[in-house]
Amino acid sequence: YAKVNLALNITGKKSSLHKIESIISFIDLYDDILIKKIKSNKHKISFYGKFSKNISKENTILRLLNILEKKKLLKNQNFQIKINKKIPIKAGLGGGSMNAANVLKYFLKEKIVKITKKEIIEICKLIGSDVILGLNSTNTILTSENKMKYFKNCGKIHVLIVKPTFGCSTKYIYSKVKKFHSPKFNKPSRRMFDLNYLKYMRNSLESPAFTHYPKLKNIKKFLDNLSGSIFVRMTGSGSALVAYFRSKKICEKAKKKFHKKYKNCWSMVSKTI
Repeated sequence: YAKVNLALNITGKKSSLHKIESIISFIDLYDDILIKKIKSNKHKISFYGKFSKNISKENTILRLLNILEKKKLLKNQNFQIKINKKIPIKAGLGGGSMNAANVLKYFLKEKIVKITKKEIIEICKLIGSDVILGLNSTNTILTSENKMKYFKNCGKIHVLIVKPTFGCSTKYIYSKVKKFHSPKFNKPSRRMFDLNYLKYMRNSLESPAFTHYPKLKNIKKFLDNLSGSIFVRMTGSGSALVAYFRSKKICEKAKKKFHKKYKNCWSMVSKTI
């Protein structure tokens, strides 16, 4: 499943990495992953589908397999992994990270890989900072102390996700962060998933992203003015923007209006899971 950052604050910097806190949900948009054990002297990874172009050969799945091999955890077994890419890349929706997390989850479930909780966390960090989130696709609050608290059965939120023709480089957007905010989510609670609470929150990465890509700012302004949208926020480091609604009907009407104005942008109506 794709993840959305309902809110995201940069609270400081530790060595080369930024410290973040975030309120995270997962939406009903997902990649399909087929995993098959093969008799071959190497793994075979392939991508197909709508967003399969321009995926680096050094992708998250390969990174995961290389780490597992280095640690001699795959015991000379090789796999064919096919991914139907339905989540846009360079969108802030965490597609690559969630793919790696779910392949690792499968290996653990099938007891192909046997490791401790501590080793799981270590492997996730080596692939990417978002990967750990994909091990439990449920409403999550990540605190600035790097702790995660999960909340089940939160109310579903209808969303319109839009992505322009360009993507954002996570590395570049983070490199332009100049301002830090004091932590707000260190006492996680269910009410933080209420739309009335969320609409007063922010994504600290919007400012550097909008400076570099003024078009994103214009799209956000347009979405903000659509009837029924409670708030609009960029997810992750972009370039996807998400408009939040109370009903599917209003959400679908907004999509039609958006498509009239921005014909080249990808857009989709979805909801949190």
